[in-house]
Amino acid sequence: MAQVTHNGKNFTIPDEIQAQYDELVKMILATESMDDDERQYWFDIMPSMTDEQIDRLYNILDTERKKLQDLEKKYQAEIKQLNEKHLIEWQNYQMKDSKKKIADEEAKDKDEDAEDVLKMLNTL
Repeated sequence: MAQVTHNGKNFTIPDEIQAQYDELVKMILATESMDDDERQYWFDIMPSMTDEQIDRLYNILDTERKKLQDLEKKYQAEIKQLNEKHLIEWQNYQMKDSKKKIADEEAKDKDEDAEDVLKMLNTL
């Protein structure tokens, strides 16, 4: 019996299963659709499963893995699009904010210039 640790949990896997179905063992450990108790259950019953049942389990986990990869690719593209859209919106907001600050400073400078001119005229 082999002891395999995955995400801090120890699993007991029969040596012949580990040797004969290494890829399937990795898939069982990696799947997100099982909890640790279910993983150990599959490792425990695999020696009594038929080749057809093992092939079916492999195909189910492989299909799940492929579909999750496809979804991840799809959503990564959508997330990238959304991030680009929001980046442009954020840049536009910052530009408007900067323009407003510049306009406020220019108005303030004009007021100060007008006050300086009035002071100079009053001193004459």
